[in-house]
Amino acid sequence: MVVPAVTAMAANALGVLRGGLADLRPVPRVLVDQGPNRSLYRMTPSPDGDPVLLVPPLAAPALCFDLRRGCSLAEHLVDRGRRTYLVDYGTVAFSDRRLGIEHWIDEVLPRAIRKVSEDSGGRGVHLVAWCLGGLFSLLTTADRPDLPVQSITTVASPVDFTAIPLVAPFRPLVDLTGGYLLTPLYRMLGGAPSYVVERVFWATGINKQLTKPLAILQNLGDRDYLAQIEAVDHFMDNMIAYPGRTFGQMYHRFFRANDLVEGGLDLNGRIISLSGVKVPTLVIAGRNDTIAPRRAVERLVPLLENAPDVRFETAPGGHLGVLTGRRARDTTWRHIDAFLGDQVSD
Repeated sequence: MVVPAVTAMAANALGVLRGGLADLRPVPRVLVDQGPNRSLYRMTPSPDGDPVLLVPPLAAPALCFDLRRGCSLAEHLVDRGRRTYLVDYGTVAFSDRRLGIEHWIDEVLPRAIRKVSEDSGGRGVHLVAWCLGGLFSLLTTADRPDLPVQSITTVASPVDFTAIPLVAPFRPLVDLTGGYLLTPLYRMLGGAPSYVVERVFWATGINKQLTKPLAILQNLGDRDYLAQIEAVDHFMDNMIAYPGRTFGQMYHRFFRANDLVEGGLDLNGRIISLSGVKVPTLVIAGRNDTIAPRRAVERLVPLLENAPDVRFETAPGGHLGVLTGRRARDTTWRHIDAFLGDQVSD
């Protein structure tokens, strides 16, 4: 028993030194459409059937859906015989600083959804979205009932920002300064730079970061564990910036005013209500998520009063782990499979 374990540890250590253990090859794909802040890919093979469009958030790279072979939701959906698409926003530059939430819900997502439907023979599109991608998917669908959206799945998408422990300590200071604590800074920088986004994401898992060296040593014989750590590090190294105006709207409307907990979003007098979502919706929360804890996510359920079917599920994992962690394969992905399997085209 000891010899095989030592051999496995030695092989894994050697693999790390030689360049890594994670298979980071992306799922094969073809570019089917492109526009400002939008590259739309169809995963291959691409069988007939209702299409699934994977919608990432801003700031996080689209590889969140294709983290590594064996822990890739895109790979899983393709293996299940689903026609799978991915929209990638690309990088965000200083020149994008004037782009607001309207750009994503009026232009980027509607165009991607319509193209997916067209490319699939006019079928309705199932949206599967993570974090802010889920909120943008809901707002887009609520505001544009003419879009060919057949269902929505959100993973770790918070609507009650008062329930997020990460931001709670800053709220008194924000209130004291009239909400303009960060405004001069993000305007000067043109948004939230990628290195800031990375540091904030890192800080939410600081306990794991501090204990990571010990965890690696303790799991040196577990190749899959080491590959997952490597893949997450690769993900973190590819964080993207927030455009200035979008960040400002999120800061003032989501964080300060907590608009979404009341069921809508005020975009300079234009009100988008989540009651406008009229398609089946699956809401999934991570049990160990500090960025989007269960209470912040579950609050979405009663706001979808006109959706014909609203389901709420929890799964193990933190903010990224609930989407694409090793346990997500037997929990989150099964919830998504079951939900999609129940949706029947008209």
